Amino acid sequence: MDLDIKGLRVLVTAGAGGIGLAIARAFAAEGARVHVCDVDEMALSAVAASNPAITSTPCDVSDRSAVKNLFADALAKLGGLDVLVNNAGIAGPTSKVEEMNPEDWDRCLEICLTGQFNCTRLAVPHLRKSGNASIVNISSAAGRLGFAMRTPYAAAKWGVIGLTKSLSIELGPDNIRVNAILPGLVAGDRQRRVLEAKAQQRGISYAEMERTAFSYTSIKDYVTPEQLADQILFMCSPRGKTISGQAISICGDTQMLG
Repeated sequence: MDLDIKGLRVLVTAGAGGIGLAIARAFAAEGARVHVCDVDEMALSAVAASNPAITSTPCDVSDRSAVKNLFADALAKLGGLDVLVNNAGIAGPTSKVEEMNPEDWDRCLEICLTGQFNCTRLAVPHLRKSGNASIVNISSAAGRLGFAMRTPYAAAKWGVIGLTKSLSIELGPDNIRVNAILPGLVAGDRQRRVLEAKAQQRGISYAEMERTAFSYTSIKDYVTPEQLADQILFMCSPRGKTISGQAISICGDTQMLG
């Protein structure tokens, strides 16, 4: 299927690894012009070596001065902006609320929610000039379900849904589509670390924790970053021109988070 996105100008935050890298590579493979940012400068160097067409800037999305520099760099290299993918996020602490370090709470919300605001506010004036403008915010199954001992992460990801729905109404008259993607159990190191932390908190083995997690899904398999990228490419293509204000779950029908 030709998605007709050749030349689309795309910025992906936290695009040097995991889900973000899969998204960046998928856009680039379809002929889009892609710029990524990340806090991991070694990973950015690896992207430059393996995908020289993907340009990059080091950036922590919670740092507004760094985000300002990111946009100056990205716009200079892309020549404008059609798509913003707010992918940057961290897992946050695994802890009972009364035992949680408040600084860990703050940091999780700064990255997972405020970071999306920091990027969106600078992107919108440029997206208004696009003929095919989209914002895609990465939320989580934790953005629609409760998640014991992961309260800052869940609070941030629920916040992403509210941000998405509100922006879709606000920016609709400008023909800027705004959607959220809600991944479930995604294959990769980050998901493994989350399950390891929860297993340790409960005093059970990793294998038992993994079985418990999949007991709450209909399709008992990990979501791949590439599956998420495929959905995002479709939504950001002209074929997705009337898809906006949606919180789209790609989670194997996750019914509960344990």
